[in-house]
Amino acid sequence: MSTPPELTEQTSYELVTRALESIGGPQTVYRNPRMAFAFDAIRNLEFEGYQIEVRYGEISTPAIATVNGWVWEIHDQDIELLMPPLKRKPRTV
Repeated sequence: MSTPPELTEQTSYELVTRALESIGGPQTVYRNPRMAFAFDAIRNLEFEGYQIEVRYGEISTPAIATVNGWVWEIHDQDIELLMPPLKRKPRTV
């Protein structure tokens, strides 16, 4: 089983956009508040071997999509990069 290659910002954006379009677009996720304990508050999708997690927005929290460390905030008509993957420094002993 091979692992997919490292993602760039553009590729992660395209994957998240495809995932959102497959479930009805950004407005469906952004304007569809769920309870934090709801069974369907999170959608897990797979595109091109990458796992994409979409968390629906609530009144107090934004809608978020993540893929391989890239975190995207979902707005009504678009998505915006919230945080790139963390680059960990190697530990020296």
